[in-house]
Parts: sequence; C-alpha cells; structure tokens
Amino acid sequence: MADLDYEALFTATPSPYLVVGPDLVIVEVNRAYLKATGRTREDLLGRHIFDAFPDNPADPSADGVRNLNASLQRVLDLKEQDTMALQKYDIPVMERPGEFEQRWWSPVNTPVVGADGDVELIIHRVEDVTPFVLALARGDWPPRGQSIDRGAVEAELYSRARELQRLNEELRQAHNVEHQVAVTLQEAMLQSPDLARHDNVAMRYLPAVGALNVCGDWLDIVDLPDGRYGVAVGDVVGHNLESAAVMGMLRSALSATIRALERPAQALDVLNLYARSIEGALNTTVVWAMVDPRSRLIIYSNAGHPPPVLMHPDGKCELMDQAIDPPLGARPQPVPHPQAVLTYSPGDTLVLFTDGLFERRGEDIDEGLDRLVAALGRCCTCSPEHLADGVLNELGVTEGAPDDIALLVVRL
Repeated sequence: MADLDYEALFTATPSPYLVVGPDLVIVEVNRAYLKATGRTREDLLGRHIFDAFPDNPADPSADGVRNLNASLQRVLDLKEQDTMALQKYDIPVMERPGEFEQRWWSPVNTPVVGADGDVELIIHRVEDVTPFVLALARGDWPPRGQSIDRGAVEAELYSRARELQRLNEELRQAHNVEHQVAVTLQEAMLQSPDLARHDNVAMRYLPAVGALNVCGDWLDIVDLPDGRYGVAVGDVVGHNLESAAVMGMLRSALSATIRALERPAQALDVLNLYARSIEGALNTTVVWAMVDPRSRLIIYSNAGHPPPVLMHPDGKCELMDQAIDPPLGARPQPVPHPQAVLTYSPGDTLVLFTDGLFERRGEDIDEGLDRLVAALGRCCTCSPEHLADGVLNELGVTEGAPDDIALLVVRL
C-alpha cells in the first residue's frame, strides 16, 4: 500500500477543518472550511482566530468568542479533545464590511500533542448547521423537495449528545473539588490581613474570561514599622490551577521577605532566587513599592512588570518606569535588582496593575498604557473604591478580559 498523502487527504476532507497553534494563530485550513465561511487562504493564514472571526458587535448576547476561547484553553490545559455544544457564532460578510451573517455551528477541538508532551496544534472541526437550525425554528424541516438522510442526522446528533453527556458527567464529578480549590485559592490571594487598616486602598481581581475563577495574578499590602507600608502586584504566566498554585507560593514568599528585608530591591533579590526552585515560576513579573508617609517617598523595584502610575489630584500621571529589571529568573545568573525613589504629595494616588487591564491583542503596549492613563485622569476625583470601578468600566473590562486582571489603588 502506497504512503498516504495526508496533505491531499486534509484538503479533500468534506468536513470543515481549521488548524491553530498554541497562540491561536491560524496555520492551516481546508477547502471545506473556506467554502463554509466564504474565505480564502490569504484571508485566514497567519491571523489570530478571533481577529479573523470576532463577535458580532450588533448582538449584545454574542458569546461565540468567549465559548470557543474557553474550549481551546481547555484543550491546551488538559491536552484532551473538547466537544462543544451547538454554538451561535455569526461571521463577518467579506463583501459588506461591518455586516455579519447569522450562523450556527457544531464544533469539536482536538489537540495534536508533540514529543515533549505539549500541545503543538489544535484541530478545530466544525459543521455548519445553520440551515437545519433555521428550518427547525420555522417548523419546515426537512425542506420541501429535498431528501434528507434522517438516520445519518440522528446518528450524528446522538453521537454528539452522548459525548456531551459523558463530558458533563465527568465535569459534575470534578466540579465540587475544583470549585472548592478555586474558591480557596481566590480567597487566599485576596487575603491581605493588613488591608483592614487601610481605608485608603482599593483592590480588584478579575480572572481571565473562561478561567476557573483563579489566575496567576496577585496583589498584596504589608504594614511595616514606623508607619510605612508596602504594596505589591505580580503576574505568573498562565491562568489555570497550576499558575494559581505558583502564584500562591510566590505571593507568600514575597510577603514574608518584605517583613524581613524592607528594601524593595533586596526583597526581589530573594524572590528571584526562590522562583528558580519552583517549576512554572520563571518569567513571573512583579513590582514592589514601599510607601513612607513621614518622608513622603515611594521606594520601588520592578522585575519586568508594567510600570505603576503616580497620579496627582489634577489628573496628571507619572509612569514609575525606573528601576525595571527582567522578569524573575530571566537572567542566566542572578544580579542585584535596581531600586528607585519618587516623592509624592498628600492626595496623590498610586496605582499598580497587571497587563490584562490595558493590553489588547495586536496593539502596541504604549497605546494601552496611554489609554489607561487617560482613564485614570477621568476618574481622578473619585475615592479609591470608585476609581478602581471607574477605570475597569472606562477600559471595558468590568466583566473580565482575555487575560487576568489585578488592580491596586492607594490614595496617599
């Protein structure tokens, strides 16, 4: 038997197939998928799947991006096939920019795992069932004059229903344990015993959309002698239970280190060494700032994290972009972290955050920071609590974003 031409087989397969990488960028597509979506290969290859197929902005209930992203993330995390329920996912009409066409799909996402055990590709198989759904809604299925193999349709629906039933049963069995772990981790991350003594501080935490209510971001506040206090925000790569566990270890280690070594740079030196011993901790970013109300100084050190913002009462903002070093463990050999000092005036506001608050796919980081600074300026007269909520609203992430968000606001 001659060797199979898998490329020709993939191209000729009658079911629509799309292939994406772990970054969800489209790397291959077959003819059936192009026909089903009215696209060309040039329209899709090299594009992020949600840039090529965004949600319909005219449909307030559109949740196709959220549901598909959650399924793809499950495939990446669990390295197992994920069968999705029937999805309404409208697609842009290429010939009429800004217009969307109503579509219903039945998707299955399957991982291709490499020799190292990581997911190298995800095969996204869909069936366009729009005519069937619309005809059922009108009560005229099958269409007049059209012969339908009811047995084949029923067999496919039965197969999908059994697969979903099996998955739902597994989820139900795991739900209680996972939910309790998620809630415990979330509560631990938000537990800052010293926060009760600071009515000038507001904290917000939003896990990534589709995540398990846990994430790799963290925030903390620690009281120090002589009225000083420290605030920290960090970001572990990923937003799943594993990254949340790493986050918990690093957060606890930094909290303890801050109490023993009050200089921010020294605390990050120790945390950097500790991170090298924890799987999944490398490339974590963190910023730690100590506030001294007596001298009105902010002393800070930054390991690869987005720069905090010092906002004045008139809304003008300063980026605290000094003393920035690479993320934890990024250097071949540890070196001392830099440290910077900034003066402040009573009524100023210190804002620390993670990148999920302002970064957007395909956009330069400076654009996101500019948008954040503008949002802060519009909320400058608000209390810390109202300012935190206002900024989330201004940036359109009140209900969460594709990445985790941690936000800490301090009225100085």
